Amino acid sequence: MKNLIVFALFLLVAATSCSDYNKVVKSTDYEFKYKKALEYYEDEEFVRSSQLLSELVNIYRGTSRADEVYYYYAKSHFGMGDYLMAGHWFRTLVKDFPKSQYAEESQYMIGYCFYKESPKPRLDQQVTQKAIDALQLYVNIYPGSDRVEEANRLIIEMRDKLVYKSFLSGRLYYDLENYKAAVVALSNSLKDFPDTQYREELMYMLLRAKYLLAIRSIEEKKEQRLTAALDEYFTFVDEFPESEHRKEVDKFYKETAKLLNYNEEANL
Repeated sequence: MKNLIVFALFLLVAATSCSDYNKVVKSTDYEFKYKKALEYYEDEEFVRSSQLLSELVNIYRGTSRADEVYYYYAKSHFGMGDYLMAGHWFRTLVKDFPKSQYAEESQYMIGYCFYKESPKPRLDQQVTQKAIDALQLYVNIYPGSDRVEEANRLIIEMRDKLVYKSFLSGRLYYDLENYKAAVVALSNSLKDFPDTQYREELMYMLLRAKYLLAIRSIEEKKEQRLTAALDEYFTFVDEFPESEHRKEVDKFYKETAKLLNYNEEANL
């Protein structure tokens, strides 16, 4: 019986709430409607606040309150998890009202919305790059802001994701034993991110890919590719002389040198 009473009260409150909201929606008193939209926003009823503000965006466009309406409309979308629309309205605010009191936060939120949309590393990372660019722009425009430290932290996080994506792309071709494509992908990864935490592993895979590509090549391409593998060996052991891969890559060197009739002492 107690549960039934609680459930009945819940239905009554919900029905009353819906009835009140419908009255707000139908109202032609825009000041009243705006006030209620802000109340819904403060109560984190973002669907209702966004629905009311979607109408008020057009009503208040061109007035002194337009930037504020844009701001809460964008924040309502963000509260719903609609980062695409939130970002759109934050960009619109910054574009139309660059001197608004909401411009600084909106500039930050543009980058933060891209950050929230950033996919897992294995997927395309265009949005991640947009997040980095937008947050870096914020830092450049507002270097003294309290949000700069957080913006820089997010930039580092996004760059780490790009680094990992690059590593995964190179390793994919390597794992598929498509060594020609692996050499290109791994070389590009090292070029784009020379300070990557995966540098040793990337360089090892690049050396092994060049070695296997060379020994499997047709005769007219073999010598050139063996020489490239040999050069890669010297680069690797010079940078990582104590690598856990050292014993294996030394075998690559011996086989490559043998095939090339390479005498290290004679070339000193």
